Amino acid sequence: MPTTKTHVIRVLLVDDHEVIRVGLRTVLGQTQGIAVVGEAGTMAEAIQQAQRVKPDVILMDVRLPDGSGIDACREILGALPGTRVIFLTSYADDDSVLAAVLAGAHGYVLKEIDSPALLDAIHSVAKGQSILDSHVTERALRWLRGLHDLPETSGTDQLSSQEERVVALVAEGKTNKEIAVALGLSDKTVKNYLANVFQKLRITRRSQAAAFFVKRHG
Repeated sequence: MPTTKTHVIRVLLVDDHEVIRVGLRTVLGQTQGIAVVGEAGTMAEAIQQAQRVKPDVILMDVRLPDGSGIDACREILGALPGTRVIFLTSYADDDSVLAAVLAGAHGYVLKEIDSPALLDAIHSVAKGQSILDSHVTERALRWLRGLHDLPETSGTDQLSSQEERVVALVAEGKTNKEIAVALGLSDKTVKNYLANVFQKLRITRRSQAAAFFVKRHG
């Protein structure tokens, strides 16, 4: 009698802490139907490994030594649209969650998650579902409500072209330092641009600036 071959979910681990990767590899290695096919500790390695092993699911940290997991996610999904990305991180701030969603992430869970819940998240995302940690969901819903309530204008026409560029990079999840490097500016100049943007848009947070950008250009 013929047997049906069970599809094995191929997972790539991306975290700069080796101890975290070892722990994940141990848990996943004991789970039937899941196989760890690669590891990376930097953004460059993540992109390289993803292109080499073409995983079904990537467990990705937000912050990496040479850049951002957000940027890695965006680049990987651009090349491998069939791959699914779950952010497994300690950071649940609004900016990180927003940037992950905009980068196309399929899941965002905190490292406090227990093993059974993580395994469920991997299986769910592999099947095409999206997963958000309950704390993250609360933040995301709050952000979406804020996006819905934003006025149509409120100073957006007053932004200079350079301020628009700064806001666009904020929406990508870039830090002030990363924005400064990208635009060839000093950190202080970026802070001044953001202060002007906040004043013109009558807002107080980076996630609100990103929300304006998404509503205007999304």
